[in-house]
Amino acid sequence: MHRLAVPATEAIVSWNAHTPPGTWLQAEIKGTYTDGTGTPWYVMGRWAAGDQDIRRTSVDGQSDDRSSVWTDTLAIDDPSTGPRLTSYRLRLTLYRRPGTQATPTVWRLGAMGSDVPDRFTVPASEPRLARELAVPRYSQEIHKGRYPEYDNGGEAWCSPTASQMVIEYWGGRLTPEQLAWVDPSYSDPQVCHAARSTYDHQYAGCGNWPFNAAYAATFDGLQGVVTRLGSLTDLETLIAAGIPVITSQSFLKEELTGAGYGTAGHLMAVIGFTADGDVIANDPYSASNEAVRRVYRRREFENIWLRTKRYNASGKVVSGTGGVCYLYFPARPTAAQSKALAAVGVRV
Repeated sequence: MHRLAVPATEAIVSWNAHTPPGTWLQAEIKGTYTDGTGTPWYVMGRWAAGDQDIRRTSVDGQSDDRSSVWTDTLAIDDPSTGPRLTSYRLRLTLYRRPGTQATPTVWRLGAMGSDVPDRFTVPASEPRLARELAVPRYSQEIHKGRYPEYDNGGEAWCSPTASQMVIEYWGGRLTPEQLAWVDPSYSDPQVCHAARSTYDHQYAGCGNWPFNAAYAATFDGLQGVVTRLGSLTDLETLIAAGIPVITSQSFLKEELTGAGYGTAGHLMAVIGFTADGDVIANDPYSASNEAVRRVYRRREFENIWLRTKRYNASGKVVSGTGGVCYLYFPARPTAAQSKALAAVGVRV
């Protein structure tokens, strides 16, 4: 049983594992409510690194009328009146085909729980860092129309594209054998591979947060977690230690100057800060690899990433991600990296 630091309205499970051919795993969570009763065992993912043995999938439709699973997130149904989660247990079931002796190997398993407040705006932070990390740049848009069986092709591949950028920043590389299935006329075949390797068959998309973190950890020497940061100051702490951050945000076109688009959900890799404190991001929703590097106004970016409520294009109140991000970092981090990760609540 793991007690949460604060009673939570949401929980997200993530894991790092090796699944040889013929094997896969299932991750589950069981929460305890503030009144002492418990949730059912909720399935938070059926996963394998490859796709030859199972259909990698989340499981929707799970609820006990007080909490529900939405793809990769366990959420309290009504945070204004409902109970909170005070603790949780995790369960992994490891599978293999009959007749094989292969087995999955798991080296990281955890959950991020948070009490997500209702807020349309967040307090402004003061800039304190000017640094830019040399992260590779990949556009999702140049893959438009490629492999539409994976979430209609590259136009929806922001999550795996951002993941591949940061994986390669840490030295992760795919072999020619791993990429042999990709049409040789396609540029950046590793992005196609990342999309295939993160695809969630139930969600019918590549944006499942734990599946992306688990994909990153299939590369030697890398770990991946899904977590939530509380401010741009937290993000600066990580950048200062050389750790880029993949952030999730939703916004109208006019809410992020220079983006040129609006989105109900988009991932990009934050790679640094300018001398004025503005955010330097590798934004995969760009026309070319060369156009991926963007500079976004600090205050605008801070708000669209950290808020939990927003108005969509129809004027309806909808949810925001509230600082959710992926962190990929070395299995053996430096002392400075360990200190930075600990400062934002990530154990190494």
